[in-house]
Amino acid sequence: MKVGAEFWAAHVAAIKQEAISASAYAKRHGISLAAVYYWQRKSKAAGQRATASKAGKFLALRVAAVNAPRSTGCTLILSSGMRLEMPALPAPEWLAALESAAQGVR
Repeated sequence: MKVGAEFWAAHVAAIKQEAISASAYAKRHGISLAAVYYWQRKSKAAGQRATASKAGKFLALRVAAVNAPRSTGCTLILSSGMRLEMPALPAPEWLAALESAAQGVR
């Protein structure tokens, strides 16, 4: 029986999410440990390539000075014109995820 990348990606993600050893997971599900290791390496390499391809890219942000009382909030204005108002500046990882998601919407 030949199984595809989606099958193995689901198993690799489950191992990571459950935070158990690959050998315990493989034994429990009756799948090849060697195949699990292969797909973990392949998944890690794909993630590194995706991260490397985004390195050095900038996201254009428009900063506008507003003559208003200072607030502790944060407002992001996306290139689509959408305004996101938040009570605090979000984490850089969240901003990166937002940028990735926005690329798929364009």
